[in-house]
Amino acid sequence: MNLTLLIVVPFLTAIAILFCKGLKQVRTISLAGAVLQLATVIFLLVAYQQQASGDGHFLFESNVMWFKPLNINYHVGVDGISLAMIMLTALVVLAGTLVSWNTERLNKEFFFLLALLSTGAYGFFISLDLFTMFFFLEVAVVPKFLLIGIWGSGKKEYSAMKLALMLMGGSALVFIGLTGIYFHTNTFDIVQIAGMQIPLVVQKTFFPFAFIGFGIFTALFPFHTWVPDGHSSAPTAASMFLAGISMKLGGYGCLRVATYLMPDAAHSYSWIIILLATIAIIYGAFATMMQTDLKYINAYSSVSHCGFVLLGIGMLTKTSVNGAVLQMVSHGLMTALFFAAIGMIYSRTHTRQVAQLGGLLKVTPFISTVFIIAGLCSLGLPGFSGFVAEMTVFMGSWQNPDGWYRFATILACASIVVTAVYILRATGKSIMGPLHVTHNQLTDATWNEKLAAGVLITGIVIMGLAPFLITKLITPSTDVIMNKVLTIVTIQK
Repeated sequence: MNLTLLIVVPFLTAIAILFCKGLKQVRTISLAGAVLQLATVIFLLVAYQQQASGDGHFLFESNVMWFKPLNINYHVGVDGISLAMIMLTALVVLAGTLVSWNTERLNKEFFFLLALLSTGAYGFFISLDLFTMFFFLEVAVVPKFLLIGIWGSGKKEYSAMKLALMLMGGSALVFIGLTGIYFHTNTFDIVQIAGMQIPLVVQKTFFPFAFIGFGIFTALFPFHTWVPDGHSSAPTAASMFLAGISMKLGGYGCLRVATYLMPDAAHSYSWIIILLATIAIIYGAFATMMQTDLKYINAYSSVSHCGFVLLGIGMLTKTSVNGAVLQMVSHGLMTALFFAAIGMIYSRTHTRQVAQLGGLLKVTPFISTVFIIAGLCSLGLPGFSGFVAEMTVFMGSWQNPDGWYRFATILACASIVVTAVYILRATGKSIMGPLHVTHNQLTDATWNEKLAAGVLITGIVIMGLAPFLITKLITPSTDVIMNKVLTIVTIQK
């Protein structure tokens, strides 16, 4: 299968949108493009499972010279990890398109930017050339700025500028790290670099640039401050894309680039990664308890939940890294569903303040049920994806025998209690209890909102009840990464 289709389909969708006349055509083309993306990804998944040999190597590779003087290639391919991220992207894109169905102001430009954002995400996840990967990372930044700055709410200009500056700063650090790798290997090719032994001093020099740069995208403490402002001001679909897809670019980069290509440095700096991840988990959980705005609640909880991704990577055990990938997928689905539910509530009540809501289950039972499911997944209820992902991270983290690492694991586990407190409190005050007098005439979800929620809930439940489907997909690929890391550790001992 030609992986370039994953880039071509959303890009052609974006171009077609520009030639549409009227909201109906824009909606039709956008939805058709999103459905075609999902169909392409499903076809890719089936083809991958038929050809995968279980060794975790990349399949469907294409390698074409792009810029010979600098040895830059358009090199793409997929393994289990990247395929899981691609499937997540397709589901969130479809749900985000459906949720945005009633967008009327500058609708053509809005859906164009959504399609462009998905183009960057797909290109990033399939790239096996560091420069190509960086190129698509940048493609995914500009649409975020415009989506928040034009269609956002509240302090949208401030939030858009803050997000853009923080992510551009992260991109600059990533570029320094990638350039350092290039000048010591004379190639941007990930597969070739993985087969080389980069000197330890070089790894220790450039690993922090790459890891912190990508970490900024995934709310690495203390560079997480763009997340609450960006999410709270973004329109619903943009919030879903930001939390569901864009934050996963960072986690994927931390694992695929920083850890895989510089395993010596990953082992040396692991204690710092774990320290920052643990702080993010605890701080994010307690900060969420202080919030009264539903979007801020979900945004700060994302800081905490993305901390589990970095914790799993930092622990450097096979199980914990598997858990980190599971957490990326789970959080992408769960937080997109949460933002979708919050957007549905806000569009009807015109408020996100918990104190001004109440009793919504009586008048909007479907939307309220979606909100509750997202909350239960967030707090790790068995049967949903959140439980599978977090338990895998915890079990993998405990496998690391170091006393400090196990203490960090205990602290991370304790955050579950705090998560339960703020989720149950927000749900009780917003969904349960007496109905607010001004909300007695609200309408429930429309067909497009029901379909969007159904897409995400299906992913959450399948992952929660049949986790072996995704673990079977990603384990060979995570084993390839961890075998290299553990080989380095054995040699050092």
